[in-house]
Amino acid sequence: MVDVPLMRSLLRALPGRAALLLVGDVDQLPSVGPGQVLADIIASGAVPVVRLTEVFRQAAESRIITNAHRINQGLMPDLAASDAGDFYFVDAADPEDGVRKVLAIVHERIPKRWRVDPIRDIQVLCPMNRGGLGARSLNIELQKVLNPPGEVRVERFGWTFCPGDKVMQVENDYDKEVYNGDLGVVSRIAVEEGEIIVDFEGREVLYGLGELDELVLAYATTIHKSQGSEYPAVVIPLAMQHYMMLQRNLVYTGVTRGKRLVVLVGERKALAVAVKGAQTTRRWSKLGEWLDGEHSKSLHRRQMSSM
Repeated sequence: MVDVPLMRSLLRALPGRAALLLVGDVDQLPSVGPGQVLADIIASGAVPVVRLTEVFRQAAESRIITNAHRINQGLMPDLAASDAGDFYFVDAADPEDGVRKVLAIVHERIPKRWRVDPIRDIQVLCPMNRGGLGARSLNIELQKVLNPPGEVRVERFGWTFCPGDKVMQVENDYDKEVYNGDLGVVSRIAVEEGEIIVDFEGREVLYGLGELDELVLAYATTIHKSQGSEYPAVVIPLAMQHYMMLQRNLVYTGVTRGKRLVVLVGERKALAVAVKGAQTTRRWSKLGEWLDGEHSKSLHRRQMSSM
């Protein structure tokens, strides 16, 4: 999650005698911004590293956790059907079939079985924005079944916003104190005043119509956008149309967003390509080299002082 510029700002803000403890999962997607800070720090050998590898008994009872570990190891997850499980795979013959099944799962099957709110508690996470099973197309289809547009609506920047819609802030707005990735629900629309009020976990934020480029529908979003978040239930469409994005750490990151339930919908071949395939394209950064160089100099100084 933390890119090079943000880590630089953090380190510059720390007092000289402060200690910094980093906690993270290096196997998830790297930051959207430049660099791979955590991976470079670990690989440099310049700082002590502790890895948590043991799955305790209580956690081992969750197929979300055990399958996340399998995916991370390059193994196919356990897809055996289980009535009492928390991890499921639903086959879809093609993208059109996948869309139908995603809509049915989100609108009917999960809310009925798990007693959750389909808008607030279920998050569809897509490998990419484009395509029939991409976030943009699924948002339009999910809006139709979960919160059909009525007479009170606002159409701006390619989206239709209605009271009750789930939305996401897509850029940092320090004046409003809402930030990239924050989820909210449209609480009301004042058409004559040209204003939309969005409820962000109990705090209402007002938007003028000209500011709606900061919002998108968020029934579905990309796995990249979900980094750092968790949801009660997660639905992940996987199809060969996502081929360019099918990577192990992408699926691993998506699966680990679910707290109570994870449902994969799509083609088993697409899942196999992601799990068995190579990891992400290498990111070139001087951070690891610089850290390694400083570490080597420090070791040399200690060796010389002990002579």
